[in-house]
Amino acid sequence: MDSNLSNLVFLLLFFLAASILILVQNRSNQKRFLARIKNSWGQIPQKEYTYEELEHIAQFFRQREKNGFYIDDITWNDLDMDRIFILINQSCSPVGAECLYNLLRKPVFEEKELKERQRLIEFFRSHQEERQKLQMLLASIRRPGNVGIFEAVHVTREVTVQGKTGQVLCLGAFLLSLLFFVLKPNPGVLVFLLVCLVNIGTYWGKKGEIDAYLTSFGCVLQLLEAQKKLEKAGIHQLKEYEEQGKQYKKQLSGFRKGAFWVTERSSTAGGGLGGLFMDYIRMMTHIDLIKFHDMMHSMQEHMTEIEGLISLFGYLESMISIASFREILPYYSLPQFLSEDRARMETEDLYHPLISHPVSNSISAQGGILVTGSNASGKSTFLKNVAINAILAQTVYTCTASSYRAPYFKVMTSMALRDDLESGESYFIVEIRSLKRILDEADRDGNLLCIIDEVLRGTNTIERIAASSEILWSICRSHVLSFAATHDIELSYILQNRYKNYHFEEEVGEDDVVFNYLLKEGRVTTRNAIRLLDMMKYDRKLTQRARRAVEHFEQEGVWENMEDSVDKCR
Repeated sequence: MDSNLSNLVFLLLFFLAASILILVQNRSNQKRFLARIKNSWGQIPQKEYTYEELEHIAQFFRQREKNGFYIDDITWNDLDMDRIFILINQSCSPVGAECLYNLLRKPVFEEKELKERQRLIEFFRSHQEERQKLQMLLASIRRPGNVGIFEAVHVTREVTVQGKTGQVLCLGAFLLSLLFFVLKPNPGVLVFLLVCLVNIGTYWGKKGEIDAYLTSFGCVLQLLEAQKKLEKAGIHQLKEYEEQGKQYKKQLSGFRKGAFWVTERSSTAGGGLGGLFMDYIRMMTHIDLIKFHDMMHSMQEHMTEIEGLISLFGYLESMISIASFREILPYYSLPQFLSEDRARMETEDLYHPLISHPVSNSISAQGGILVTGSNASGKSTFLKNVAINAILAQTVYTCTASSYRAPYFKVMTSMALRDDLESGESYFIVEIRSLKRILDEADRDGNLLCIIDEVLRGTNTIERIAASSEILWSICRSHVLSFAATHDIELSYILQNRYKNYHFEEEVGEDDVVFNYLLKEGRVTTRNAIRLLDMMKYDRKLTQRARRAVEHFEQEGVWENMEDSVDKCR
């Protein structure tokens, strides 16, 4: 008796010690996580992303129906928007990253939504305790392997699940055989064992259906648990979102009830003896197969609510990322949107958010802007910056400038193009397709901001200038703000009645070239290409012939034959 009592006390003390150890470990983990989110606030994110990771994050945007205007792939890639996303993203959960990416690709065209974003951003900026409480509960939504939350959930949409009649019959047979065993032990035991063997044998043919979707179910359960924690958190300023999530949770109540039969398995959760016992119960009763059918049906029926929970938590966490992003910036401003159909932009001290020590520029633009200048002088960076800030204004309600005034813009670019090897299209074909989509958008309603870098660079000089001037002339309309960069100085004369000229220039010294990256009015008047050849120690005769060729062309209007040029320089 004493020995049994001692064993019982030992077991109780063991379980008590284990519980205390687990509790201490959990609190330690929470403290470390809290310290991490405190230290990351207002800091440039250090996480690195692979191409595959970014593609998984993008699926929340790519696989959903798109209504209205969105930033297309050409514009997104031209502007290095993946890097902008990485700079902003401070998400603790995968839903935050997926929704932030989606948000950056879908500019807003109404003040009410942007004002709500500003309210949340400011709330999270000024209420550290509530912000960290939300981050802590969102951290429980974990990334499902190497895919995104939306991908893991969305994969169940097209699944066809067979009826559960056979599984219900197996459960019924088990219960009847158990009852028969209790009433008539001698013959009943044989019947009971036979039913168990049949049920276990047929179970393995269906078990794979469950294992393939455990991850999907787990994601939904994590979202529902996060909603439960949000309700307990009692953050008054998020009451609207709490109530919205509560409605989603109510619709999914049937999904959650009894879900442990499907999701808590010894093979996936390390359940020990207790988990192993529950696995045998599942095999003999098929109860998890029955519940799996109900959960899958509920999941497919309530996919809108599931996507609603992803959007809700992702949206809130996106606002936290934006609030932290603002702390990184040397200065920023809130955009002022003009209620007019005329495309124009006024911005002061505009700088590129990806450059560590940027040079700011100001501009008041309307109609067309043509930017000339040498390579590396800053043309492309400035044009990208204009487009990036138009997107940031209408997505994260933040501009990297001291002031920004403009109407709502659709933003399209044609800049960093390349040959399409998969389709076999040349650079020129890719380019004219890119320009055509801008021309088509210009024919539609709504203000358009378009950025074009080196129009038709993929063709010969004469046709390039002729066609480029016509394209730029056609694009320039009252509801279109067109920025174009070019090396063709001829365009600055041909288009001077519709395009205002700006330029970037450099200072050429004896041994180096200094770029100040300052935007100036007027067309460029300096050249540095041949001077750079001198600085790179090219053959002196080569550079002399090049200068003579330029002088001859400027005087005669035609290029001199190379043999004649070489003979004259001997």
